[in-house]
Amino acid sequence: MPAVEGVRLAVYSAGIKYRGRPDILLAALDSGTTVAGSFTRSSTASAPVSWCRKQVPRGRVRALLVNSGNANAFTGAQGIQVVRWAAGAVAQRLACRPSDVLIASTGVIGEPLPIDRIDAALPKLVDRLGRDGWPEAARAITTTDTFSKGVSRVCQIAGQRVTLSGIAKGSGMIAPDMATMLVFVFTDARISADILQSLHSVAVGQSFNCITVDSDTSTSDSVVLAATGKAMNQRPSRASDPILKDFRKALLSLYVDLATQVVKDGEGASKFITVDVS
Repeated sequence: MPAVEGVRLAVYSAGIKYRGRPDILLAALDSGTTVAGSFTRSSTASAPVSWCRKQVPRGRVRALLVNSGNANAFTGAQGIQVVRWAAGAVAQRLACRPSDVLIASTGVIGEPLPIDRIDAALPKLVDRLGRDGWPEAARAITTTDTFSKGVSRVCQIAGQRVTLSGIAKGSGMIAPDMATMLVFVFTDARISADILQSLHSVAVGQSFNCITVDSDTSTSDSVVLAATGKAMNQRPSRASDPILKDFRKALLSLYVDLATQVVKDGEGASKFITVDVS
């Protein structure tokens, strides 16, 4: 997968649940990065989802911290405190505001997230930040997945080359209105937050909200799209701007590809079925 200008990645084996494999991901994003997102509609959303729901509407992001092995769901006030602490700790190391840090967790429900292991991992993650490492990033966010999921697309906005790269996890509890999955997509396109959210919402409705494996919905579902603006393309004036035609097509293609990978990795699945509705 190609690097995305303005995105740096790092993974680490923190031992949150798994041993001998990366289980925590840090993505550092350049100043000026805009963000869009969609999250579970479950009334029992996890602490990280509750945090992200408040921050994404601000339209900006500087970092993303993701752990696997522990969902930090059904953890009450303690879970919320852990998310606030994590956002603050990342913000301090990356010289940004806690509100510019998104947090995501996936794994066991109802167990406290071990702060000490995340705290020990943070300096290692910051030291390891680099432009490459997409396969490792995809691996770090998996739980029961049998394979890592990632895909890239290249398109143009007003004649300027734009790159999109995304990773996903998910194989069980997959149902319409997203699923037990985390999806993070990064692009170097220059697009305002409101237009980005519109493009994202349409693409999610035609991809991640159309899949099912076992009809269960999760506490942690998150799909996040971040645009660093480093491609320096002409700024679109609206979501329907003709200069976004190629980008819209590439974004939907990427989302559908990742959604398809999630279904094909379904727990106990032996067949892949597509239903065309006319």
